[in-house]
Amino acid sequence: MKNVERIVNHAENHCKAHGARLTNKRKIILSGLLEVGKAMSAYDLVDYCKDQFGESIPAMSVYRILDFLQEENLVHKLSLANKYIACAHITCDHAHGVPQFLICGNCQRVEEITINKSTINTLRRNVEDAGFHLVSPQLEMNCLCHDCVEHAA
Repeated sequence: MKNVERIVNHAENHCKAHGARLTNKRKIILSGLLEVGKAMSAYDLVDYCKDQFGESIPAMSVYRILDFLQEENLVHKLSLANKYIACAHITCDHAHGVPQFLICGNCQRVEEITINKSTINTLRRNVEDAGFHLVSPQLEMNCLCHDCVEHAA
């Protein structure tokens, strides 16, 4: 069984355990994100699904599917890029910390890492001290990956 297929099967079981259903179109969108391995917009996914799976899925449907996948913690929305990426921890059965996304501004590669809980607590206190309420602790950082730095040198 291919890795993507194994991950999608795990995601399907995850959804069933939460009383949700991973429909065929939801599987296609998730598979697309997993196969590409980089952040994609809804319109990128429309094109990818048509090219790779022969499926014509309207953009509004893709957005609804992405919302569902995000609610099930199977994908993350990258607000800075307005794109989505498959969660790096889909097949894990334990709780994870707050994700931080390192986004290469050159090749668009994304790496998901976890932020230390004490760092998040410090950020939350700083936000509250400034008179704000933290809506989402997810962090996205514009970076250059090692490969792009090497190629630029």
